[in-house]
Amino acid sequence: YENPSREEDFEYDLVSIGAGAGGLVSSKQGARRGFQTALIEGHLAGGDCLNVGCVPSKALIRCARAMKESSRAAEFGIECDLETLKVNFEKVMLRMRKLRAQIAPADSYEGAKRLGVDVYQGYGRFSGPNSLVVGEGSQRRELRFKKAVITTGGSPSIPDIPGLAQVNFHTNETIFNITKLPKTLICIGAGPIGLELAQSFALLGSKVTVLLRSSVILPKEDSDAANIVREALETDGVCFENSLSFLQVKYRDPDKKSGFVVTCKRSDSPNELSFEGDGLLVATGRSPNVGGLSLEAANVDYSSENGVLIDKYMRTSNKAIYALGDVTEMPKFTHMSGTMAGIVVDNALFGESNSWKDIVLPRVTYTEPEVAHVSSLGLQCQDEEIDVYTAKLNHNDRAILDGSNSGFVRIRCRKGTDEILSASIVHDKAGDIIPALTIAIQFGIRLGASGLGRVIHSYPTVAEGIGGCAFQYKMKHWKRLVNGEVQGGE
Repeated sequence: YENPSREEDFEYDLVSIGAGAGGLVSSKQGARRGFQTALIEGHLAGGDCLNVGCVPSKALIRCARAMKESSRAAEFGIECDLETLKVNFEKVMLRMRKLRAQIAPADSYEGAKRLGVDVYQGYGRFSGPNSLVVGEGSQRRELRFKKAVITTGGSPSIPDIPGLAQVNFHTNETIFNITKLPKTLICIGAGPIGLELAQSFALLGSKVTVLLRSSVILPKEDSDAANIVREALETDGVCFENSLSFLQVKYRDPDKKSGFVVTCKRSDSPNELSFEGDGLLVATGRSPNVGGLSLEAANVDYSSENGVLIDKYMRTSNKAIYALGDVTEMPKFTHMSGTMAGIVVDNALFGESNSWKDIVLPRVTYTEPEVAHVSSLGLQCQDEEIDVYTAKLNHNDRAILDGSNSGFVRIRCRKGTDEILSASIVHDKAGDIIPALTIAIQFGIRLGASGLGRVIHSYPTVAEGIGGCAFQYKMKHWKRLVNGEVQGGE
C-alpha cells in the first residue's frame, strides 16, 4: 500500500487519527459533505468493535444462547438426547470469523477511499499545533490540517498484580483468537465484558470462576438489576468469588507455560486462596490510547488515566483539535463514538456549538438477561429528586410464556412530574426495547396521559412493561369520584 502524496502546502479540512467508529464516521461524513478529509490508522480498520469487541463477542454470545436453548428443550416439550448434545468450539469460532468478515467491508479503508477520504496507513503523531507525521521511511508523510480529531480509542486496563505481566493471559484483544475451549477459565473483572464472556464460556462448557475485589458486579446498574444477572450467571454455572485481594499470578506448569494459578486473600480471612484455570481472562476496564501521539507538540492536554481532556464541544486545549470516544473520559461505546463524531463534524467544519451533554445515551450489557439503561449525559439529579416507576415482568404475559420473566422495566421521572429522566430494563431482549424509551427522552415525550400513557402496546409483548410504568403514574394522578365530587387529575 502506498500512502497518498499531496503538495507540500496542502492543508486538510479535517484529519481523523484512528479508524474505529469515531475516525471512520468523522472522515467519511466530512468527505460526504464536501470537505477534504484524511484518515490515519496503524492497525486494523474498524477498531476494537469490529475486530475484538462488539462484533466477535455477540457472535460468541449467540452460539452460547443456542446451546442454552437446546439444553432447555424439555421445558418446551421437545425431546432430545442431552447426552449427545455437545459444542464444537472450532466451528463456533469459525462462524464468528466468517460473520466478522461479512461485516468488515462497511468499515474498510476501501469504503472510505471511495467517498474521497485520503487513507494513510501508519501511526500518526503530532509535529505541531496544525501538523502531524504518519508512517516511516518511504511511507512517511507530513500532513497539515485546519482541524483534527483524535479517535485512537482505548486498550484493556491491566491491574497491578504480582506475576501477571509474566504470564500469557487473555484480554478481549486475544480471547477471540483461541480455537480450543478451556476446560476451566478464571476471569478477573465483573463488568460488562467480563460477565458477557464468563456466561458465554460457561454455557459452551467451560467451568468459569469470576474473581472480584468487591462483592458488586455491574456497579453502574441498579443493585436489583445486577442481582438478577448474577443469579442467572450462577444458574448457568458461573462461580463468583468476592472480596478478594490479589497476591500473585503464576503458571501452573512453568516449564510448559500452561495453566494458571491466581493466589488471593479474602478481606475477612488471613488464609490464602488459590484458583486454578486452563485459561485466564483479564477484563478490568479500559485505558485511553494516548501514547505515541506527541500530544505535547500540539499543545493538547491529557493524562494517562483520563485520556485527552475535552470541553463540552469536544475541543481539546488546542481549539483546532477535537477528541472523542474511548481516548477521552466519555462513556466507552461504539455508538457513543459514532454520535460524537457526527457532532465534531458539525462543530469543527460548520462552526456549530453542539454539546455532548445533550446526548441521550442508551447502553446494553448483553448477558442473558440483558441489562439496558438510557439517560441524558447532562443529567444531574439526586435520588430524592426522582419518582421511580417499576413494572416487574413476573406478571408480564409474554415474559411468562417465553420462560424469562425475572426482570423489570423501570422509568425514573423528575419528582412530582411525568418528565422522563432515565430508564432501565432487565430482560433477554432489553436492548431491543430500550430504543422506545431513548426516543421518549430524546424528544421530550412524557410518561403521563399526554405521552406514553396514551401509547398502545401490542399484546402480548414485553414492551407492555413500559405501559405498566405509565399506568402506575396515571393511577397516582387519575381523576376520582370522592364523596360525589370529582377530584385529582393531571
